[in-house]
Amino acid sequence: MPIRSPLPAAIAALLCISLPAGGQDHTPDRARKTGTIAPTSVGVSFKEWTVPTPRSFPHDPLAAADGAIWYTGQMASTLGRLDPKTGAFKEYRTKTPDSGPHGLAADKDGNIWFTASFQGYIGKLDPKTGTIIEYHLPDPAARDPHTPVFDRTGVLWFTVQGANMVGRLVPQTGEVMLQPVPTPNALPYGIAVNSGGVPFFAEFGSNKLASIDPATMTIHEYTLPNPESRPRRIAITTDDAIWYTDYAQGHLGRFDPNTGNAREWPSPGGVNSGPYGIAVVKDVLWYSESGVSPNTLVRFDPKTEKFQTWDIPSGGGVVRNMMATKDGNLVLACSGVDRIALVDLQ
Repeated sequence: MPIRSPLPAAIAALLCISLPAGGQDHTPDRARKTGTIAPTSVGVSFKEWTVPTPRSFPHDPLAAADGAIWYTGQMASTLGRLDPKTGAFKEYRTKTPDSGPHGLAADKDGNIWFTASFQGYIGKLDPKTGTIIEYHLPDPAARDPHTPVFDRTGVLWFTVQGANMVGRLVPQTGEVMLQPVPTPNALPYGIAVNSGGVPFFAEFGSNKLASIDPATMTIHEYTLPNPESRPRRIAITTDDAIWYTDYAQGHLGRFDPNTGNAREWPSPGGVNSGPYGIAVVKDVLWYSESGVSPNTLVRFDPKTEKFQTWDIPSGGGVVRNMMATKDGNLVLACSGVDRIALVDLQ
């Protein structure tokens, strides 16, 4: 059943803070390594809302086609919907308690799909009725379904981090297939689909990226040149380059699957900056530094190879994921501070 926020929109803890063009660099108080801040006209404006259920730990956001922002309340076992125009929230409890909803994806009909990381299933929520259908993974060892993504044919692909697998779910039939990752303890994590319909994912437990053949589910792994790299989440630009946040090394990376060429740039926050959630807007990379306090939003333009950074007003509390909206802005989940953010890219 839907859970409506008891808070009026006017007191829904909305923060509206604008930051000037050029961003900020607070090296002295955070002992950051000095980054290159681009002298451009780019600015951002943050809006943040506190979710209705305390200690929800909002994990992943989803920018829906109708302008709503969805999120997973992982520790509250809820899915939430925010109308950013009014500040109104609606939350839906999972049918199975303590499901630990993690990643989100929306289908063409507006249904919201999620990975239930604590209970080993993929869920489908119909927002019109509040009904949830559960698709349990066929292998009992397949624990911790993690990040989902739809391909252009409507097939749902997902990583299964704890079981070292990737999976495929066909919504029309409910069929679920799983494929083990060749590298042991690879911790398959972020996943995205390129322009040819091929899913790629990051192996957070190794220095590898991988692709999945959509027809055969054969996995092809690509080893990054730095053995210490630990790619966590990925995004794909229009040239089908794979961009990844190297969480362990504090780098932003680019990998070309066609040539095998890889390159990494030190993140402005330094080696311990913990680059994490990442998204692409008009072939410009945006990502979070989760290892600095407050967390930062970072912009990187591949054409100029310049960075800009902005502090996240609430502190972020570890921004684990972000997503571009249809009009070219960003939505963020600020886990540790129970907030959802909308970033207007000016």
